[in-house]
This record gives sequence, C-alpha cells and structure tokens, in this order.
Amino acid sequence: MKVTIERSAFLKALNHVQSVVERRNTIPILSNVLVNAGTDSVKLTATDLDIEIVESVAAETQRPGAVTVPAHMLYDIVRKLPDGAQLELELGKDTGRVSVNAGRSRFSLAALPPEDFPDLSSGEFGNRFTLPAGALRSLIEKTRFAISTEETRYYLNGIYLHQAREKKSLRAVATDGHRLAQAEVALPEGAEGMPGVIVPRKTVLEVVKLIEGGDTEVEVALSSSKVRFSMGHLVLTSKLIDGTFPDYERVIPKSHSRILTADSKSFASAVDRVSTISLEKSRAVKMSLAEGRLTLAVNNPDAGSAEEELAVGYDNEPLEIGFNSRYLLDVASQITAEEMRFELQDSGSPTVVRDPKDEHVLYVLMPMRV
Repeated sequence: MKVTIERSAFLKALNHVQSVVERRNTIPILSNVLVNAGTDSVKLTATDLDIEIVESVAAETQRPGAVTVPAHMLYDIVRKLPDGAQLELELGKDTGRVSVNAGRSRFSLAALPPEDFPDLSSGEFGNRFTLPAGALRSLIEKTRFAISTEETRYYLNGIYLHQAREKKSLRAVATDGHRLAQAEVALPEGAEGMPGVIVPRKTVLEVVKLIEGGDTEVEVALSSSKVRFSMGHLVLTSKLIDGTFPDYERVIPKSHSRILTADSKSFASAVDRVSTISLEKSRAVKMSLAEGRLTLAVNNPDAGSAEEELAVGYDNEPLEIGFNSRYLLDVASQITAEEMRFELQDSGSPTVVRDPKDEHVLYVLMPMRV
C-alpha cells in the first residue's frame, strides 16, 4: 500500500473515527484504525465492538492495499504536521511497518494485519429513512440530558427512538426514572412501521459530534440489533441496547389543575442561586406557590438556608412542591421561549414542563419531599 493524502482532509476524518477508540484496550487491534486504500480514496475505519465509524477521504493511490495502525498515535502525528502538508503512507513489503512521511518528517509505526480487524457493518437493515441533520440534532439535544447513567437499568442508558402511537411523528424519549424528556419531528417517509429502538448514550454523543454544524441529510437504517447513520462520506454503525423501554406514556399526566408560567431566564437564575447551599446528594429546592408569586427555598442543616421570590403567572390555591434543582436547570436550559409553563396537579404528582414556543417537546419531573 502506498498513498498520498492532503493533511487537513485526513486530519478531519481521523478526528471523526478515532473518537470511538478506547485509550486502553485489552484487544490490541481495537487500538488501531483500519486504513484501506482504493483507486482514488482511502477508507478509515475504527471500532470499539459496539460502534463503528467509517469515513472516506480523497487520495492519490500509487499502490492499493490495507493495513491497521495505532489510531491515537496516527491522529497525533497528523495533528502536529503543518497546514497544507502532503502525507505519504506506505506499508513496507517485508517490515510489517507503516511509514508516514511529510516534508522532512519521517515516522515508522507498528502495524497489525487488516484481516484481524472486526467488521460491525455487516447484516441486513430493513427500515431506512432520511432526516435533515438539524431535525436529528434537535431530537438528540432535547432529550439526551435525561438519559440514565445507572448501569443496572441498562435499558434506560440511551434514547428510545420510535414512531409515536396514533401520530405521524418520529419520537425520541429519554428518562432516568426521576425525569423524562420527549421530542418529536414529522415522521419521515420510510419510517412507517419501524421498530422502536434504544440508541446507546455513547452512540448518541458521537452522532451529535458528527453532524455538528452540518445541514446535510442523514440516512438512518435499522435492523433488529443495529442502527446505521450515513451522511456523505461518513457512516456510523452501532449496536442497539437489547432491552425493553418502559411504557413511558403512563407517567405523563393526562390532566392538571394548576398552571404556573415563569420567565425562563429569571427562574433558572434564581434556582441556580438558591441551590448554591443545597445538599450535594439531594439538591432539593422547595417551590412555594401563591397568587402571582413563587418562593424558592433551600434548607441545608449544615450550611444554612436560602430563599428568593419571583413574580409569576399563577392564580390558584397555594401549593408547596419540591424538585431536584439540577433537573430544573437542565429543563430550563432547553426552553427556547421567554416563558416556561408548568402543569401541576399536587405536591406528590409528576409535573409537566412545556416550551410555549415548541409544541413538539415536553418534560416531566418527579417531585421530591422537602
């Protein structure tokens, strides 16, 4: 194998693929990136056995072939080369090493045989549909903060992507049992009858990085055990979480007796201030509602107390209810409207938070005892 590649294009592709490679691996081949040189391009592949990223880069190929080299080391070498440099990658016929040459710089890297590199992309993908990158990014960004980090409930460690019941929409839902985030977009052509799938947290984060700032179309393909996101010269394939997502619709209140509207920024700032002295474990903040007024209070027996009052839209019976301040701030950060809307029942029932500017999202918060 012998190819010449422009440094900036190669660096961008390497940055994408090496991000899934774990720094410490018990299987040496998983620390490597597969470099496969075709007639006029080089295909880079990296995997951790759960996610595989493949990206193609234009190249001048003098001798086709394939080899695997340490991913992070190759990335660091290319990153430190000057802008505009032309790289030459060549696999020695007898040495089993890859030389990386650019100008007066010369590197020699240990290589492993490409036939030992695992292939995650095989298999049939029965359902396929296309989404604008912005729509996919919105589904993820509006819900990923609620993904559970509790490994024992592994089926909550991702975003549940599915066709909403009785609605022509593609819905994303995440929950950790204490809060729930839901977002949806119009159902793309080809997504009808798709299976509900749980996309793992790491995959979600990688997809966001890959489509960041892009406005391309993303093809989503699904099988019973894998999902594939294709965008231009880049393809991400991932295993799905093998589990059953709970019937989340049961925890979304269907009715409410109280409405609270508050300025989004003022509310978030006040919660942030009073929570400064909250207990690290519970982060509890008490919301006391009276007509036209909301009082936020925190009491920490070891540190002291804090209280702040806000003018709000509320014209019902007084109510006291507690929430985790971190969860309130996470939800408030997603609200695009100037005001956020709380739909409450009583101090022991789940509360729905809505963005008046975006009817396609909703958030549910479980109350706390304070």
